[in-house]
Amino acid sequence: MTFIYSLIEIDSVAKEILNIPSLKKVITFNAEMGAGKTTLIKALVNELGVVDNSSSPTFSLVNEYQTDKGETLYHFDLYRLNSEEEAYDMGVDEYFYSGNWCFIEWPEKTPNLIPIDHANISIKVLEDGKRELTINN
Repeated sequence: MTFIYSLIEIDSVAKEILNIPSLKKVITFNAEMGAGKTTLIKALVNELGVVDNSSSPTFSLVNEYQTDKGETLYHFDLYRLNSEEEAYDMGVDEYFYSGNWCFIEWPEKTPNLIPIDHANISIKVLEDGKRELTINN
């Protein structure tokens, strides 16, 4: 499934993504730096009912949020990882297999730890500034 959108349309795109039947709860995000991964994840987090201010977990590697329905959601930014072993030591596999929402930026840093059964979102910046998003569920 592919979406082309401008940043002002991101909330409606987040809603459409979350309405995909049987959407997997572990979602990896692939895009160049600055393409809008974190912005999209913020929209998804808001759409899921998180009332806390969401931000990129660049320095902490993972942020945990609670939705208004009591669900737990994890947002990972693995960019600063030095090794897959470092991720394993911090227990990312426990998060990934928890059954909770896991949004993972820079999943290529932990290729052997990402569950086989996950969704993938790729974002490409188009010449006109719009984004092309492709999701494989």
